[in-house]
Amino acid sequence: MAKVILEDLVKEYRGDSKEPFRAVKSINLEIRDREFMVLVGPSGCGKSTSLRMIAGLEDITDGKIIIGDRVVNAVQPKDRDIAMVFQNYALYPHMTVFDNMAFGLKLLKYPRDEIKKRVDEAADILGLETMLDRKPKALSGGQRQRVAVGRAIVRKPKVFLFDEPLSNLDAKMRVQMRTEISKLHARLNATMIYVTHDQVEAMTMGDRICVMKDGNIMQVDEPIAIYNHPENMFVAGFIGSPPMNFFHGKLEADGNTLKFIENNSKSPITVKLNDALSRRGQAYKGKDIVFGVRPEDIADALTLSSPDPGATVEAKVEVAEPMGSETYIYLDTGAHSFTARVHSEHRFEINEAVKLTFDLEKAHLFDPETELVIK
Repeated sequence: MAKVILEDLVKEYRGDSKEPFRAVKSINLEIRDREFMVLVGPSGCGKSTSLRMIAGLEDITDGKIIIGDRVVNAVQPKDRDIAMVFQNYALYPHMTVFDNMAFGLKLLKYPRDEIKKRVDEAADILGLETMLDRKPKALSGGQRQRVAVGRAIVRKPKVFLFDEPLSNLDAKMRVQMRTEISKLHARLNATMIYVTHDQVEAMTMGDRICVMKDGNIMQVDEPIAIYNHPENMFVAGFIGSPPMNFFHGKLEADGNTLKFIENNSKSPITVKLNDALSRRGQAYKGKDIVFGVRPEDIADALTLSSPDPGATVEAKVEVAEPMGSETYIYLDTGAHSFTARVHSEHRFEINEAVKLTFDLEKAHLFDPETELVIK
């Protein structure tokens, strides 16, 4: 296996306008040997373009791509020792599963016995042993995707590349295939780079996550570190489901600590910050600020034995979505709409005024201009 290094990587597209469009803006990233790295972000953020440059399917405008100890900028895709799994399976409909998986090895003129050995090994790993004589039309979507993965496995490449491989599957099959790909990584102990727009896939599969936006890398870290310690508002809002709530307001002195006052001329919510948040916000006293808290860190005050009065606010229910063990409630303060993810003991009615308590140990403060977290 091998590590992959992107150095000042740039991709520009030139159209009719004088200024070229920069899809990838001088990014730097090191994918460690045998690591499962997930590139995640919304459509148009540059994640698939970056993957295709690593594969050699897109020309590089500037920068370097290093696989192992070799700069591969000018190396043809077939000579990069990588294997790519695409979103649309890309199977040959007239070939059997065996022949689809063996096709690349046949082109490379591997001996017949070696081809059979590798295909049988991959089929065993992926549970395809009984399907080797079938053609793609006789397979389910999940089975076709496993064949596409098997075609990559038989090559025994240095690096596996996955370009949104689960996006064509239904929800249940996506969960199953997520598990299978994670097991595959553990079994092969391989370097894998996986592109997705689905932050749940990123959180559950990656050793580390690279969050991208508008061709830039916003943060790279382990999933739980990104969830607990986002570097900016984009990452905080993108990672987590439902996304983090953001309240715009000001910080004012409240004895030895600070309090957050919402920008709301009628009845602003007020949150008395704890010592840790107060220390971080000292430089913003009297200034605009953004207060962020995740839906799962907001509790129905009625379910708490002793809710913190300084961190308890009142809001009106707009919509309630019972999910079984929990309920998503969408609320309005008069200036901000926000979401709480609470236990399902209480039945919430539309327009009901409810009291909710924020967990300040898990809340964040952000600079409204730079959108960076305040540390």
